[in-house]
Amino acid sequence: MLGEMGFENIADFVAEGTAPIYEQYRHEFPVTGELIYLNHAAVAPLCRRASEAMKGLADDACAFGSLHYGKWMECYAGLRKAAAKLIGASPDEIAIVKNTSEGIATVALGLRWKPGDRVIAFKEEFPANYYPWLRLERLGVELNWFSIYDPLDKITEAVPGARLLAISYVNYLSGFRVDLQSLGTLCHQHGCFFFVDAIQGMGAFPIDVEACRIDALAADGHKWMLGPEGNGILYVRRRWLDLIEPVEFGWTNPANYADYSSRDMTLRSDAGRYECGTLNTIGCFGLRAALEFLLEIGMEPITAAVDARAQQIEDGVRAKGYELMVKRTASTGSGIVSFRHPSWESHLVAGELKRHRVCAATRQGWVRMAPHFYISPQDIDRVLEVLPG
Repeated sequence: MLGEMGFENIADFVAEGTAPIYEQYRHEFPVTGELIYLNHAAVAPLCRRASEAMKGLADDACAFGSLHYGKWMECYAGLRKAAAKLIGASPDEIAIVKNTSEGIATVALGLRWKPGDRVIAFKEEFPANYYPWLRLERLGVELNWFSIYDPLDKITEAVPGARLLAISYVNYLSGFRVDLQSLGTLCHQHGCFFFVDAIQGMGAFPIDVEACRIDALAADGHKWMLGPEGNGILYVRRRWLDLIEPVEFGWTNPANYADYSSRDMTLRSDAGRYECGTLNTIGCFGLRAALEFLLEIGMEPITAAVDARAQQIEDGVRAKGYELMVKRTASTGSGIVSFRHPSWESHLVAGELKRHRVCAATRQGWVRMAPHFYISPQDIDRVLEVLPG
């Protein structure tokens, strides 16, 4: 059959780009030999390149200790570069953090607040993007709470005079994807700091911090970026670096941190000023490899594949009598689809799926599925076949 199509072998077929994306890159995900994995909104399986990069560092550290420390430094720089490219930023605006929560806390606690400042926040947020802003009330900061489903006109009325607006790119439960560009433009027009929790979108849907006027953004690498836990990035727009103080202060915050005898606390000129001490080196090796892998593929085909599989899930579960938490649209759909059955408890549905080697999640009474680009239409057909109902 390949010969009839003008290809001598499968490698030529894939190289030509004729094969669907899930066929081209399925071999990069050993998990496909074990499970149909639909839980990328929780903890994703490592892509092969991330796994191999971490194994390589572990073996090298076992055999040589820190002899090749220069390679570690190159990895940190490479991770910042890859993360910056993925969101349209500059590497000097990227800090390496432990997780999204650390990134959010750095911004929430690092800004100089005064009584009467207003923050616009959203009640459906994951706790990581909820608690840090709520705690500002003890400083006299006023919180204005909205719903992510509120029309832009309603939010527009509150933005003038507000100090900061914080929102997630994609909601962790419903999968609702917000219009970052409209919100960012609105905030920019009124001098309101625009903060984005990007963990449920970065790696699956495009983000352009310049086009969206994002002032700061945080995301962990263990979901849609296909990297390890405990390793993420914080983006801070260059103009804000001197206005957001480091929450933690250790030996690597200062500019001349390599001079151990120095007591000069002048901060680094880039976002590295928010990196307090030793980094998660093995995690950095994994996340750098994962991000470079995503960049190699390109966000456009990844987004198209994620969107198609999520829509296939939505159509399939509706046909089997399930209720959707939020209906997907072209502008608000993401990689997350949450649904429930009128007769089956969500944990029973998830348990039945697990029995058939399908990995999904339950959240607050809903079954949540989250496929990535390497999941095939046939995988989803199989999931819908074994789905109770």
